[in-house]
Amino acid sequence: MNLRSSLILREVCRLVIPAVMLFALYVQFHGEYGPGGGFQAGVIFAAAVILYALVYGRQKAQRILPTETVRYFIAAGVLLYTGVGVATMLLGGNFLDYDVLLQGHQQAQHLGIFLIELGVGITVGTVMIAIFYTLDEFCE
Repeated sequence: MNLRSSLILREVCRLVIPAVMLFALYVQFHGEYGPGGGFQAGVIFAAAVILYALVYGRQKAQRILPTETVRYFIAAGVLLYTGVGVATMLLGGNFLDYDVLLQGHQQAQHLGIFLIELGVGITVGTVMIAIFYTLDEFCE
């Protein structure tokens, strides 16, 4: 049975995929207070995109999230992570020493962790999507 030919599967995915993406955002933005964080959120988000591509076709998924855009987000996530580390060094601290981000402010640790986890989430999610796109294209 072809996944794309199942009306029930397509309709269920139409409901499930937005919920999975919303859960990925919850895990991303709630990661410093509980289980989760950037890595888990990135994998959950990528799973939603991969499910969409499996059910509706990679070509349709690539119209929504093209390969070039995925590559830019991979670089943006790495640059965000590295940029926070370099910024802390330029402000006189060690690499990823969050206290120097907002000198004397109690929220410096939260800001640093949030930015780092965001960079990790973007990178992990888009790398997973890029791997899927490449493997799916290779298997055609």
